[in-house]
Amino acid sequence: MIKAKRTLTATLVGVAAALSLAAPASAEPVDTTFLNALNDAGIGYGDAASTEKLGQSVCPMLVEPGKNLASVYSTVSNNGINPDVAAFFTGIAISAYCPSMMTRIGNGTILEGLNGLGGLNGLGGLNGLGIPGF
Repeated sequence: MIKAKRTLTATLVGVAAALSLAAPASAEPVDTTFLNALNDAGIGYGDAASTEKLGQSVCPMLVEPGKNLASVYSTVSNNGINPDVAAFFTGIAISAYCPSMMTRIGNGTILEGLNGLGGLNGLGGLNGLGIPGF
């Protein structure tokens, strides 16, 4: 009986030690809302965490100088998303991570947030092009 108690105690201590030393499954949870939206749209992806990071990178790319939607689509397709659905992926990422951008893209006001463009007034040749403010 004492031997059985010792064996049980040793087993419990071993299990407890193993559980306490086990690495956590994930340091950061994956955004299942974004991934579910991709699945619902039929957009395949490999690694969930890297797909989420790619989706989160779309919004900052949209406001980088010299970037446009075509360059964002290209970046998305160069990072494992099928080129045929890169635009859909980008739209879902915008809807998930920066929905106000969707409205600004749709109504053409996305450039209004780039305050540094006011200096373009001094550039010759812009008058008469139909660009507001010139």
